[in-house]
Amino acid sequence: MGTWDVGPFDNDTAADFCGDLDEAAPNERKGIIHGALTRVISTADYLEAPESEEAVAAAALVAAQCPGGEPANPVYGPDEPLPDLTGLRDLALRALERVTTEPSELMDLWAESEGGSWCATINRLRSTLLPQPSGEELNPR
Repeated sequence: MGTWDVGPFDNDTAADFCGDLDEAAPNERKGIIHGALTRVISTADYLEAPESEEAVAAAALVAAQCPGGEPANPVYGPDEPLPDLTGLRDLALRALERVTTEPSELMDLWAESEGGSWCATINRLRSTLLPQPSGEELNPR
């Protein structure tokens, strides 16, 4: 596994995915991200690590555009601008859920190597992607 840390862009597959986004035409980038998310959601059988790593990176790109989202990794994240991805929040949440549900190679690999920090990264992404309550919900009448 070409992984060097627990962040969503800290592996060879995610870095390559971001490079592919940079090389794609601007009007194709959202579709590439959407595809990475839906591929893992639609996998009922054993989910391979590379697809999961792309989906985690895609989810992180969506989260980066949400309130409180951390910016994409400046070294391994995409250099080219991305369109508005906030409409993909639900897909990104569902993709993260699938990545962390058996059978998932990436989850198994992290479980074998003290994956607590990786799980914390995934949980931060989930928290950022969750819809924020509106002011009315916070102050009921």
